[in-house]
This record gives sequence, structure tokens and C-alpha cells, in this order.
Amino acid sequence: MTNAALHVARTGLDAQSAKMRVIANNLANVNTTGFKRERAQFETLAYQTLVTPGSASSAENRYATGLSLGGGVQMTGTARMNTSGSVNTTDNPYDLAIEGDGYFQLTMPDGSIGYTRAGDFSLSADGTIVTPDGMPLQPQIQVPEGAENVTIGADGTVSAQLAGQNAPTELGRIELARFVNPAGLQAKGNNILVETAASGAPQIGAAGLDGRGSIRQGALEGSNVNVVQELVDMIETQRAYEVNSKMISATDEMLRTANQQL
Repeated sequence: MTNAALHVARTGLDAQSAKMRVIANNLANVNTTGFKRERAQFETLAYQTLVTPGSASSAENRYATGLSLGGGVQMTGTARMNTSGSVNTTDNPYDLAIEGDGYFQLTMPDGSIGYTRAGDFSLSADGTIVTPDGMPLQPQIQVPEGAENVTIGADGTVSAQLAGQNAPTELGRIELARFVNPAGLQAKGNNILVETAASGAPQIGAAGLDGRGSIRQGALEGSNVNVVQELVDMIETQRAYEVNSKMISATDEMLRTANQQL
């Protein structure tokens, strides 16, 4: 029984250690554009049932509650909290924030499509709108050399004043992707998420339509990490870790006492 207690306490240490890593990642990304905080999820391990509830305790009576001993805990996942972060004005024409639901689409180096809320874009050498890592927006939009007064509307329409033209010229339209279950997207790093079977297929279209948010030019969405809440979670996790550590020490002392009495 004491060996089982050691195992249960060890699962508690592992679970709290994993949760602390999630909290550390949230705090590390407090200033990351478009970052969404994550929450650790746990479930109980298998129970050892010694007495089944409702089984006969005598010829006339039955156990009301039974007897089951828990096997510990395990971390089952990290839930992404998809609430919006604060939108901060930058006045950079290629900084874009999504106000509402949706993701920018990116063409990744392997040709597949990634999704992001981070709208800190710029121009490449050939005028293509790209991420800081050089990944182009999808559909690809190119701003001609010498273009002035580049504007990006709330619906994603990109226009600019070209040499010799009296009216602004439309260069393309930024489309947003929306998912039935955005929490099912898989994080790949570099602010990029990818589609999975859990997220469902992307619903792609113009910003501001069919549940997709609008685009705000000259602004960036900050992370939705609440530092105070993360620090509270960190303290609670640290205390839970300490309690499980004390449980191991207490169980070890019980084993030592039992061995001395043999």
C-alpha cells in the first residue's frame, strides 16, 4: 500500500511539474504578438476497486459507497484560451490586428498553410507582404516599388497609390480563416498554428463576413496573458508540488519504520 502511495505522489509531482512548464511558457510569451495563453488539463488515473458500490455486505445489506483507491493523476492536454488580447496602435501600415474571430493564412517553407494571429508583417525585397520569418501571406499580395499610401481596409482589401494613377489601385485582398474548433489547432512555434482533425477544415473568406473578424491596419494584437493570474497559478502549483513531495517523504518514513520493526 505504501508503494502505491509513492507512485500516486510521483504522478502528482509529474503533473505539477508539467503545469509549471505551461505557466512558464505563458509568462515567457507575455509580450509575444497574438499569443494565446494555455491552461493545463488533468484527469485521474485508473482506480483500484476493492469493494463495488451496491455489492452485498451481508445477507441483508449492501455497501452504500464501496471502496476504491485512486491511482494518481496525469496531464492530458493544454487548452488554448482564444480570447482576444489588447489591440495596440503602432501606425505601421503593415501591422495588422484581427478584431474578432479568424486567422491570417501563411505559406510555410514546405508549401503547406499555417495560421496565425500575429500580424506584424513587412515587405520582402520583391514587395511581397511577409512575416518576420519571410513567410508570405496567402493569398500572396505584392506591393509594387514606388507605391504610396498603402491602405488595408477592414475587409482586407489592399490598395495603394501607384505612379501615374489618379485613383488608388487595388492590389489584392487578405482573406481570413475561421475554424469550428480553434482550440484543436496545433501550435508549431513561430506564432504558427496548423490544421488538425480536431480543428476541422478552415472556412476561408473575406474579413467581416460569416463570423470572421475585421482587420485593423496600423495595430497589433498583444498576448492575452494575465500576469497576475499566472503568478497566482504558479504559487498554487508550487504548493501542490511541495505537498506531493512531503507525501513521498512521509511514505518513505513509514517504509523505514516498518522495516525497522521486522
